[in-house]
Amino acid sequence: MLVHQLIEQGKIEQIALFGKKTVTYGELQAQVGRYRAFFYQQGVRQGDNVGLLAKNSVEFIYSYMAIISLGAVAVPINFQLVPREIAYIIKDAKIKVFVTMTEFDLQAELANYGYHETVNQLVIPKFSVDLDTADLDAVAAVTNISADDSCVIIYTSGTTGNPKGAVLSHNNLVSDSEAFTKILSVNAEDNVLCVLPMYHCFSWTCAVLSTLLHGAAITILETFNPKETVSAIRDGGVTIIYAVPAMYQLISTVGRPEDFSKVRYFISGGASLPETIARNFQAKFGIPILEGYGLSEASPVVCLNRPGHIKYCSIGETLPGIDAKIVNEDNREVPTGEVGELIVRGPNVMKGYYNLPEDTAKALRNGWLHTGDMAYGDEDGYIFIVDRIKDMIITSGENVYPREIEELLYAHPAISEAAVIGIPDKLRGQAGRAYVVIAEGHTLDKKALREYLSNRLAAYKVPREFVQVEALPKNSTGKIMKRLLREEAV
Repeated sequence: MLVHQLIEQGKIEQIALFGKKTVTYGELQAQVGRYRAFFYQQGVRQGDNVGLLAKNSVEFIYSYMAIISLGAVAVPINFQLVPREIAYIIKDAKIKVFVTMTEFDLQAELANYGYHETVNQLVIPKFSVDLDTADLDAVAAVTNISADDSCVIIYTSGTTGNPKGAVLSHNNLVSDSEAFTKILSVNAEDNVLCVLPMYHCFSWTCAVLSTLLHGAAITILETFNPKETVSAIRDGGVTIIYAVPAMYQLISTVGRPEDFSKVRYFISGGASLPETIARNFQAKFGIPILEGYGLSEASPVVCLNRPGHIKYCSIGETLPGIDAKIVNEDNREVPTGEVGELIVRGPNVMKGYYNLPEDTAKALRNGWLHTGDMAYGDEDGYIFIVDRIKDMIITSGENVYPREIEELLYAHPAISEAAVIGIPDKLRGQAGRAYVVIAEGHTLDKKALREYLSNRLAAYKVPREFVQVEALPKNSTGKIMKRLLREEAV
């Protein structure tokens, strides 16, 4: 099955999308057809890379599905990026058609990158209003698309250097959606919340594609606001929620158990779920959060805790059809309980990075995707992420994993958020610095906090410095941007 064929899985009269508009599956198919005809008229052809920048909306789905049904490749772009960053992606992906909600002045930035192609900006609010009455010849979906053909280029967040474009095929995305919903029993009666940004692979595969695959409905929220999100869940009868840890922490402060009476599954991804948040949420609402794990290069979902069998701080087991190993520096599998790098393989693993053969060869070795995440497995096959390889702190020759420290900081009543990074230390090579957001009604007592950690950690793991901040820098999916903290620390 191809990704754009997922819009044909629901009954024509059944609701597909709830948002500013309510759209049935029949209307969804008709609108994708109109967008396809318009994009074809504007010169989009099979094999083209087409940029797409918009907040969550029915129009995002229409545009994406229309682009790929022409055999073109969608390139979703983070709507928070500034023109310089947008121009880099346009240049890197060789984009000539850019579908956007807002017109951008990109000429100077594109020139700075040496990209002199004409970029045709198709502004959705301008062209979409006349599509219902426009005299456009119908254009059928391209029929010679293979499941292994490229469907999308997902640009990674660029924690080091420029972002890289992970190329995913139709089969990558559909197989991951199918494997994911073998664990979660999604059906046509479900109403799935889509509040995570659609340009992000987690939101697109789980909240959109997996839902369409089973003919269910999607409740679309443009952006996240705790009170508005809780209202939408309650009033819309939402049954499945995908969110990141920071969102769960916020909705737990404004939500009541009755607001979530219809919810069957809470799923967390995008960042590690602190145990304190997970336990407090389950204690208040009586339903556990199922933590999973993925990365854009794997479409993205690799692991998920099973309903009825969760382990705190674990990312769960691999999805059906996906293999995982934990290996040492020599690429040899390590024993149960020993930390190594998590590597995965399966039909969900990307084709490679766009026009980056060396980076592709480094990430994909002997059929295995090297995730760059340090992890260990237990006797039940559950996997526990320890930290990113690049986030690991080496102090006096000892490996220190920031997540271990962060879990303890989250459990302290005075701390609402925490992030630990490594900073240069003349004596030890590196030392830890903890950035903390203080909970309301508390103050930062560095001496008491150091003593708290010293009673629970080896001395070399205790951060040398504690820095209070009003908020931690996060990307749009709630992941803490440690890169920015490290840049500030230099």
